[in-house]
Amino acid sequence: MTTVSNNQTANSVLASLARSEPVQKAEEDMQGRFLKLLTTQLQNQDPMNPMENAEMTSQLAQMSTVDGIERLNKMVQSFFDSQASAEGLNAAALLGRGVLVEGSRLALTEAGAIGGFEIDTPADSVTLSVRDSSGLVVKQMVFNDVDAGSHNFVWDGTAEDGSRAADGIYTLSLSATLGEEAVGGRTLQFGPVTSIVRGASGTDLQVGDLGVFKVDDVKQIL
Repeated sequence: MTTVSNNQTANSVLASLARSEPVQKAEEDMQGRFLKLLTTQLQNQDPMNPMENAEMTSQLAQMSTVDGIERLNKMVQSFFDSQASAEGLNAAALLGRGVLVEGSRLALTEAGAIGGFEIDTPADSVTLSVRDSSGLVVKQMVFNDVDAGSHNFVWDGTAEDGSRAADGIYTLSLSATLGEEAVGGRTLQFGPVTSIVRGASGTDLQVGDLGVFKVDDVKQIL
C-alpha cells in the first residue's frame, strides 16, 4: 500500500496552487485589459459622435460572454475530473477481487476451475463444452431454464469419463437455445484484479495474466 507523508501532501497542495494562480491571474488581466480599453475608448471618443448605448452594451456583453465561457469550461472540466476520480475509486475497490470478463479461457487447478457465461435472452438450455489443447471435449455442462444475464459456475475437474482431468488451461464454448431458436451468448473467464491502470481514456484493470480490461468489461465480481 502506498502512503503519502505530510510533506508530500503539502508539496502537492503548493504545486496545485502554483499551477492555478497563473491561470486565474491571466483571466483577471484579460478582463482588466478589456475594461481599460473600453475606458480609454470612452475618454477619447469624438464628443460630436459619441459611442452609442447599443455599441457600449455590445462590448460589455462580449466581455461577459467570454467570462461566462471561461466559467463554463471550468465547470465542465471540474465535472470530468470528478467523474475520473470516482471511476478511479471504484476501480481501486476491485483490487484483489476475482472478476469475470469476456473470454474462453478456463484454468483448472487442484481446487477446480471458475468460469462463467452470459446470454442475451432467457434460455431453456445452455450447454458449456470444455476442450483441451487438442480441441477434444473433456467435459460438457448443461444448465436448464436460465435467465438472461451473466452466470458463474465451478468445475471440479471431473471429465466425461469420470476421471480427473489434468490441471492446466482449457477452452470454453457455449451453445444456448430457447425452444427451436438459438440464443445469443458468450463465455466468461475468471481472473483476479492485480493492478489499476490510469490511461488517457480512463481507468483500466489488469486482470491477472488475462490482460487489461475496462471497468465496464467486468460482468461479475466474485
